[in-house]
Amino acid sequence: MLVCAVAAQNRPGVFRIQPVRPVAELRVEALAAKPPGQLGSFRKSDLVDLAALDPGIKLDIRYATPDNFLSTPVYSSARAFLQRPAAEALLRAHRELIEQGYGLLIFDAYRPWYVTKMFWDATPPDKHEFVANPAEGSRHNRGCAVDLSLYDLKTGREVEMTGVYDEMSERSYPDYAGGTAAERSHRQLLRRAMEKQGFTVFPSEWWHFDYQDWKQYAIQNVPFEQIAHK
Repeated sequence: MLVCAVAAQNRPGVFRIQPVRPVAELRVEALAAKPPGQLGSFRKSDLVDLAALDPGIKLDIRYATPDNFLSTPVYSSARAFLQRPAAEALLRAHRELIEQGYGLLIFDAYRPWYVTKMFWDATPPDKHEFVANPAEGSRHNRGCAVDLSLYDLKTGREVEMTGVYDEMSERSYPDYAGGTAAERSHRQLLRRAMEKQGFTVFPSEWWHFDYQDWKQYAIQNVPFEQIAHK
């Protein structure tokens, strides 16, 4: 049974699409499919639960709720994981941001491969630059990508950026020149903190950061429930 962490369907600031096909059908197909083959040797997976890193790191796992671009939960629980070196780097970025009055707000991290396939198959082809091709796999599938934003320590509220999470428009580009000066400043602050710790922003998504060692880990298709608590 899918558990919804947030029940409000009319939450503001959520970008939504009309899926190409019913998500329920796509889920069945994705679960039956196999990830792409991989050659070479990889590091042993060591996924760390981000909720255990620091109580100041907040989770807003949209894919465990209806408040995401598909308007339906795709995760069975609101959890987030990264490979240990990436998790430790994330923690360093968070601690530096705290000194500037902000904390990290996590939307997503490790993503099983079947979910990547669901996203690709549900999204119109003209928006495919915003979703990973399952034939190649995603850095999320390797546990080395994180989707995140900032929240204000004084108010506890998510800061405003030039576009909302998962928005499939030019406002999501890290170099988008529109928006307010404050929104662009927040976006740049997040980027500087993450890049300092070995992350690189994705070319079309201000919220998506890939850790430098992502090629050293294999694509995974392990559900959250099968990841040991660490």
